[in-house]
This record gives sequence, C-alpha cells and structure tokens, in this order.
Amino acid sequence: MTRSFLLVLALVFVAAPASAWGPRGHRLVAELAAAALTPAARAQVDLLLRGEAEPTLAGVANWADELRANDPDLGRRSAKWHYVNIGESGCEYSATRDCPNGDCVIEAIRTQAAILGDRTQPLPVRRQALKFVVHFVGDVHQPMHAGHAHDKGGNTVQLAIPGGSRGGRGSNLHALWDSGLFRDLGESEARHAARLQALPGITAGSADPTDWARESCAIVLQPGVYPPRAKLDPGYVDTWRPVAERQIALGGRRLAALLNDALGD
Repeated sequence: MTRSFLLVLALVFVAAPASAWGPRGHRLVAELAAAALTPAARAQVDLLLRGEAEPTLAGVANWADELRANDPDLGRRSAKWHYVNIGESGCEYSATRDCPNGDCVIEAIRTQAAILGDRTQPLPVRRQALKFVVHFVGDVHQPMHAGHAHDKGGNTVQLAIPGGSRGGRGSNLHALWDSGLFRDLGESEARHAARLQALPGITAGSADPTDWARESCAIVLQPGVYPPRAKLDPGYVDTWRPVAERQIALGGRRLAALLNDALGD
C-alpha cells in the first residue's frame, strides 16, 4: 500500500469510536425490544424516560456512547463496561480473570438491571440504569465486543474496503462490524427494523449475559470473520451481514425479556 493510503487507514483508526454497533444498530435493538414490552414494562419505561429529548428506548440507545463528549467522568468510569475479552480463552468466561471489579459488559448488565428493577432507588438513578441496560445489551451482541484483547476487539485490524467513488475506503474490523456491514443497505431504519422483526427462529433463549457473550465470542472465532488480507473481499459483507443482523434481532428479544422481568409488576 502507498504511504498516503496507510495514512488514511491510520487516521480512520484513530477516529473510530470504540463502540458496539453504529447508532442504527443500537436503535434497532431498542426498537425491536420496545415492540415486545409488556404493558407493565412499557408503563415503567414511559415513566423513566419522561422528559428525555426522544423519550423512547431507541432515543436513549446511544446515550452511553455519547458520554465521552457529554459526561467525560462517567464516560471514563464506564468505559470498560462496554465489552469483555474472552476470545483468547476459547470464549470461556471467568469473572476473576476477565472482569475484575465488575468492569465488563457481562457484570455491567447484571448490576444495572438490578438497579433498574429496584423501585426503592431514586427515579434519576433508575433512569440512568435503563439507559445503560439498553446500550449494553446491544454491545454484548456485537461479536467484536466479546472477542480478543490482543487486537482490542478488532480495532487494530486495519482493512481496505472496496467500493465508493474513489475505489475504496480505509476502516478496521471493529468499525466494519459496528456499521460498515450496513453502510450500503439503502434501507430506512423503519424498514430495516420490520425486516429484522420478521426473521424466523429468533427467540430470547438464555437470560444469562454470560451466555450472550459466549455466543458473540463464538462468532469471532469462526473461520473467515478475520479476513485473510487487508483488502476486503467484496463477498465479505454478503456473508456476514446476516449474522450481524441476527445478533441485533437476538439483542432486541433479549432486551425485551430483561426489561419485562425487571420492570413488570
């Protein structure tokens, strides 16, 4: 690769956020969950989100990623809650090894869900917990957020993605799974949500965030997820987009189940 292209890749890597799913992915998880809430859980969500600029689950789905700019202190304190690195251990989770002090997405989901469901907690505390839960359930279903520590969840795996007016663009594997797989869909968010809602065979299954992380990690370890070359094969997106979409649909079903349990009567 030329020096100028390497520079482009470096700049893209530096600028890429360490988040899971792009804004659309997180909103889709939240929209799918909202459609499956019980009346009791929906009433609690409405109460907790009253006064928000967009008082819906989708409207707060990206709040935790926006903390870096809007509340840097909380953003720093919660930075490790977005992921867990279990790829090197064959996707087996040890809280002592992988989540010291509860600082990983698995324990963050458990902790924040408990706060959310505790009616003795002040409303602002429960509101914040809801925002975290909505985001972190999305996070744990993005495979790179349960992957390898050595490459920071694919962030250091730089790629050249074909297409576009200049023949390609630079990215990295984490950013590709965040949003690159959906970049050229040409489909509105509403239609995308409806299509994912209709996917067959999507059931919540396990309610344990550890299982969710293990499933995501198992995707990372599948042959072909890590491209053999820096220049991405055009068929990569067609192969892996359905996998990513199934993860979003699963995240939506599981988020609904968690909220129905935490917020039901």
